[in-house]
Amino acid sequence: MAGLRLIVGLGNPGPEHARTRHNAGFHFVEALAEKAGARWSVDSKLFGETARIDIAGQPVWLLKPATFMNLSGKSVTAALRFWKIEPEESLLAHDELDLPPGAARLKFDGGHGGQNGLRDTIRLLGHGRFHRLRVGIGHPGHKDRVVPWVLGRASRDDEILVARAIDDAIDVLPLAVQGDFNEAMKRLHTPK
Repeated sequence: MAGLRLIVGLGNPGPEHARTRHNAGFHFVEALAEKAGARWSVDSKLFGETARIDIAGQPVWLLKPATFMNLSGKSVTAALRFWKIEPEESLLAHDELDLPPGAARLKFDGGHGGQNGLRDTIRLLGHGRFHRLRVGIGHPGHKDRVVPWVLGRASRDDEILVARAIDDAIDVLPLAVQGDFNEAMKRLHTPK
């Protein structure tokens, strides 16, 4: 399978959203850029902020859509078109209610599972054949409490667990960039 050329962090722009659970995808790409010493720049034609880093000797684009979460697909599809990248060569990092804080899972293809950034991207692409990094944020226990939960801030302990899951995912990313997703998944999904 082809490796990765684009990694998108899904989130909501603006300081009021910066520390929310819903921005776990942003946190992932921000951590990647920080580790690589990369600078973000605003790219209005891609409706977001971009940075370029090297992972395992390969150039990889990072993207943070400046649209709100439910319109993320506009930025994702613009970037794929502009850089001539196939959806299969992209990874979308997002918050995942169905995983506990501290867990991160790689996945290829499938539905959106109610995640609005994935929903919009799949709607515009016409399929879901791209990679996902699901960053666990836990579930509030009842569907009526989901919106305030994802738009709220995690507890200090949960923030630490999410940051650890992001670090674990970054550790296996070189394998994914080189196209060895099975090994990346095995390492990420096996409890330490």
